[in-house]
Amino acid sequence: MSFEEDDRVVLNDKHSEFDGQTGTVSQTMESMFGDVTYTISFEDGQETGVPEDDLEAAEDDEE
Repeated sequence: MSFEEDDRVVLNDKHSEFDGQTGTVSQTMESMFGDVTYTISFEDGQETGVPEDDLEAAEDDEE
């Protein structure tokens, strides 16, 4: 599943200080090999270079 800018996602990376937190995709980057990585903005900062495998769509609580 690919993500677009402004999508709400949950980061699953045990090596990140933002592991388990919900953030917003602020940028997508595609390498010359076709791999896509993301920059995720959180309330307390951001994580860059996040691979798609470390993300899952956040449940929409705002309904």
